[in-house]
Amino acid sequence: MPPQTDLLPPSSSAPPPVKNDGDRAVPRIVPVRRTGRWAAAVAVIVLLALALDSVIRNEAFQWDVVLAYFGTATVLRGLWLTLWLTAVVMVLGFALGALLAVLRLSGNPVLQAVSWGYVWLFRSTPILVQLLFWFNIGALYPQILGVNTVALLGPVSIAVIGLTLHEAAYAAEVVRGGILSVERGQVEAAQSLGLGPWRRFRRIVLPQAMRSIVPPAGNMLIGTLKGTSIVSIIAVQDLLYSVQLVYHRTYEVIPLLLVATLWYALVTSLLSIGQRYVERYYARGTAGAR
Repeated sequence: MPPQTDLLPPSSSAPPPVKNDGDRAVPRIVPVRRTGRWAAAVAVIVLLALALDSVIRNEAFQWDVVLAYFGTATVLRGLWLTLWLTAVVMVLGFALGALLAVLRLSGNPVLQAVSWGYVWLFRSTPILVQLLFWFNIGALYPQILGVNTVALLGPVSIAVIGLTLHEAAYAAEVVRGGILSVERGQVEAAQSLGLGPWRRFRRIVLPQAMRSIVPPAGNMLIGTLKGTSIVSIIAVQDLLYSVQLVYHRTYEVIPLLLVATLWYALVTSLLSIGQRYVERYYARGTAGAR
């Protein structure tokens, strides 16, 4: 009688048989050599180090003078006026720009034409020309409603008016683009729920439009901060004009310009950080949130 053999199938938990490759060599995975990338990175780092060393060790920059004037009262007053002017222009410019955007999107052809004409006019002329025009408005209209325009409009008032009207033209396009980025189906769904026009805009359209409005608005804010330096041409004592007053007296042009440069760089860096957090707030729930 032949010996009994195990006729049951092998257990599924048994390890698979090991294949013997014999003397055949197993291929080895070799990472890609990125020689060019590392060489370029090293070259850039070396060039940046040389440039930084030349800036720090160059006595012509007069870093001791920069530190001496960085926090002086004259410079800080100019910085405060620059920040104040930026905030006022942004608030008024976006308020007027939002109104122009609504007019442009309305069904009234006359209002659409007025809004389009305004945007076309103020985007077609340089801001310096506009400021000089407003600065000399008294030559065209010495009196408005019995008020002397020369005495009424000082340099700061002219700067606010000129920059606001210029900013509103760009803000109108930013707001209009943000509103148009909202899908039409969202508005139709809100209408089917019986929401009024104001509630539709405030609860449905505006939160979604802000995702498209915030990035260019942040860039406009930084651009406006730097663009306020142009008001020094009409003797508004902003940050740039303040350092100009100092170096016209001391003839230390380079270090005083560095003072203004460092303050502009510091403030714009802080605004960029704030812009990033605002963008993340309005991008919640989207693939672009990070």
